[in-house]
Amino acid sequence: MTQPSFIDAFSQSFEIDPSCTALIVIDMQNATGNRHMGLGKLLASQGRAESAHYRFDRIESVLVPNIQRLLSDFRANDATVIYITYGAQMADASDAPAHMKPIIVATNNIAGQAEHEIVEALKPNANELVLNKITQGAFRSTALESTLRALGITTLVVTGVSTNNCVAMTAMEACELQYRVVVVSDGTGTDSDAMQESTLTMLRRLWARVMSTDELLTELSNKRLTSL
Repeated sequence: MTQPSFIDAFSQSFEIDPSCTALIVIDMQNATGNRHMGLGKLLASQGRAESAHYRFDRIESVLVPNIQRLLSDFRANDATVIYITYGAQMADASDAPAHMKPIIVATNNIAGQAEHEIVEALKPNANELVLNKITQGAFRSTALESTLRALGITTLVVTGVSTNNCVAMTAMEACELQYRVVVVSDGTGTDSDAMQESTLTMLRRLWARVMSTDELLTELSNKRLTSL
């Protein structure tokens, strides 16, 4: 019998309790998630649209359909859905930290602008909370933690972009705060297969369970059935 590697031995392992699990949708905005606006428009104007084909193809053909499936499941079961956005609140982006300001300005990701809005295919329902951050991690610059504590949430299902930046940072922050974290492998995306897979490999060790949409929906369904 093959022994697990030491990395596998220390990977996250926990059962999901649907009653205290929230779906977190991170940064699925026009600024960097719509090939016709923000980043996509900027790169096209520079003659560099091809460099982002992987990113936008994955968003359109993989992320959006799978996040839609997860949204449908959570909404049908009256489970918590929270959207996270990023972008400046002030028109000149003077409230953005130095490492975030350049991309915020370049993609016009300012509150009130169309680029700041969540992509049309994933619009939140009226009763779903949207929290805006100006850091890569969602806990540092929003009321996410106090909201989760108030709602009794102990497990987060994390989706969105970019896997290696805001998704990973939020997942790691959550783990450090003692939340159980699931990162959805085909509900997250970045700029290359190599970047995607290396980040998921890192997250599997200590930080999170990494599951596909199908695996997650099956486990949630089975847990709900056994709790009846």
